[in-house]
Amino acid sequence: MHPKTRLALYALAATALTPVMPAWAQDTGDQEDTTRKLGPVTVTAQRREEDLLDVPLSVTAIGSERLELTGAVDITSIQRSTPNATIEVARGSNSTLIAFIRGVGQQDPLWGFEPGVGLYVDDVYIARPQGAILDIFDVDRVEVLRGPQGTLYGRNTIGGAIKYVTKPLGNEPDLKVKANLGSYSQADVIVSGSTPLSDTFAVGGAIAKYTRDGYGKNLNTGAEHYNKDLLAYRLSAEWTPTDDFSVRFAYDKSEDDSNAKHGHRLLPSADGTIPVTGDVYDTRAGIGDDNSVETEGYSLTAQWDVNDIVTLKSITAYREGSTITPIDFDALPQPDFDVPAYYNDDQFSQEFQLLYNNGPLSGVAGIYYLDGNADGAFDVILSALGLSIYQAGAQEKENFSVYGDFTYELNDKWSVSLGGRYTEDKTTADVLREAWLGLGTGSFDPSNTTSIFLVTQTDYQGVERKDDQFTPRVSVSYKPTDDLNLYATYAQGFKAGGFDPRAREDLDPTGLSRQGFGPEQVDSYELGMKGSFFNDSLLLNTAVFFADYTDQQITVQSGADSDNDGVNDTFVSSVFNAGASEYKGLEIEGTWFATDNLTLFATLGYIDAQINEILSGGVNVADAFVTQNTPELQGQISANYNFDLGANRGDLSLTGTVSGRDDYYLFNIPNEGFPAGQSAIFPGGGPKLDPSGYYLFDLSAVWTSPTGKYRVGLHGRNLTDEEYRVAAYNFVTPSQLGLDSAYSAFYGPPRTFTVSLSADF
Repeated sequence: MHPKTRLALYALAATALTPVMPAWAQDTGDQEDTTRKLGPVTVTAQRREEDLLDVPLSVTAIGSERLELTGAVDITSIQRSTPNATIEVARGSNSTLIAFIRGVGQQDPLWGFEPGVGLYVDDVYIARPQGAILDIFDVDRVEVLRGPQGTLYGRNTIGGAIKYVTKPLGNEPDLKVKANLGSYSQADVIVSGSTPLSDTFAVGGAIAKYTRDGYGKNLNTGAEHYNKDLLAYRLSAEWTPTDDFSVRFAYDKSEDDSNAKHGHRLLPSADGTIPVTGDVYDTRAGIGDDNSVETEGYSLTAQWDVNDIVTLKSITAYREGSTITPIDFDALPQPDFDVPAYYNDDQFSQEFQLLYNNGPLSGVAGIYYLDGNADGAFDVILSALGLSIYQAGAQEKENFSVYGDFTYELNDKWSVSLGGRYTEDKTTADVLREAWLGLGTGSFDPSNTTSIFLVTQTDYQGVERKDDQFTPRVSVSYKPTDDLNLYATYAQGFKAGGFDPRAREDLDPTGLSRQGFGPEQVDSYELGMKGSFFNDSLLLNTAVFFADYTDQQITVQSGADSDNDGVNDTFVSSVFNAGASEYKGLEIEGTWFATDNLTLFATLGYIDAQINEILSGGVNVADAFVTQNTPELQGQISANYNFDLGANRGDLSLTGTVSGRDDYYLFNIPNEGFPAGQSAIFPGGGPKLDPSGYYLFDLSAVWTSPTGKYRVGLHGRNLTDEEYRVAAYNFVTPSQLGLDSAYSAFYGPPRTFTVSLSADF
């Protein structure tokens, strides 16, 4: 981001907070319900319902009303209002999640790599990122927890957690129908409802169909590019035979048949005959456009309130997913760097919880078990070299954990929280890699009888590693008044090791790659303040943090010359544990109910993320690496004004938002472009791949009928039509793979307008 732009972002965030001063002495009186709904909501960040002010954790909570009034599309929308978070769609994908919080996350979604940020849907952990870009429908709220989470949650997550909480079943019959019509032939229909069938049994469900033409075209095949074709639905049933016992069953499924996303190539073809496309959403990929991602899950939650002090809870869940996708790395018609692929995953989890609340002592203890499997295979077709690489594998994660976290109120001002978690993590892996002559391999496609097998480069079967760790948490809170909470927290996060699913056994004579890569650990320190000031007209949450990140898992892929003829004819992958990193930063979240009608929001996230030590042959090479998906500065300012249009005319809500992000790196190695003359194949040089800083401007207007049953909304997003990158491929520098190689980028949505119509019966 340009220095002037960076200063402007600081100024915008400061402007949103400093005007609060004159209003601090105001008595705003009772606010309208529609306005108050935009503020903080009750959260379950600590596995029990609490006011956000009382939680000694950094939590961003966004309720359904605010999501509705701002026209939020999917969970990537919450990135704009969450400090120090990157929540985006993965490269070459429509629905795979890439999430980083405070510099910790997972860039590579291939089987074998574990998320650093946990995604939960109604307390069920989603182990794999495929299909995890959840659309916003039938949702009660979204919570984003920053920092290590382990003493409160089923699965240990080192960077943070995203909780997607669906709407509970009501006591009265309810039916809501919503339609969205907009740019690029957008046509969505969402129907949700619930009804009690008796005094003790209720059912509910939701179905959503999303369709949209592409933002661009595949100029080679004529297919839509960046389009959307998604069907998702949920069913639930709740049985409450007594006042103190309930059982809830939930089922969900999504089918994403959107076309494959191949990316925008930033270089012409190597022979200069195919130029760069004029539209960043266009591609010339030749591998094909058919793409399919299906996910499905079941869960059964039972809760027994033994008495006023003890509650027992059981959460049983099973999920599975399947992906069939073609990835055209070179984004050109010829099959020079084409990768047909498939992925499968399934998981079973069981969690038992004990919730305790007796006077000054409250907390949760639990046992968690996860058995997760992920497998897949892909071909790397290099037609210019007459070679294809077959890569396949599977990894099973078996996790057992015991955790607990309890808070003791020493008096009406001071409280202490102590927590701990013991984790045992077992990883079992198969890794297979073969080289073939020809286009494609017989291993990936048995009908391919023209290609010739050359050599097996890797063949691991059933290799294992076990990691275990105890991770503590301690927090001290001081409440000088009922409306102010000052806290200090130390928490340790842990992510187990694994095996590189692209490992090269033939290039590892020592056999060390069979041992896999080791676990990583974060020691996080946080000082925070949460306050409600001046008759609750100002809500302000701030935190400063420091994280000591050790043995960070870093993945690097590059082209390689296997026969020393000067041409890269294969690729190599390496996963290693960096020695030491330090992340420190600041987060501010403010809500100001300026008047009965006007509400202002502001967030600011700053982080200084540095990798300090990576030893190679006894030499520290950390200066060659950077932290990925972590802009130094990001923030948002939003204003909501609610008009009462008079008797029997309803009300009009206007929401304007500007959000900004500093420039950042997509990978642990910078992609700043390369100058003319550096590459013999691309003598003109190449542009920067890493995203530059940008601002996004959104505006929404929503009319609500006097009864609240009907709504009409107009939502404009990215009004300045900003072109901003969210992902990229680079196999040109420092080493090239294939004749034309891969040098392409993926972009966030352009300017769009959507009209939404809803009726609540």
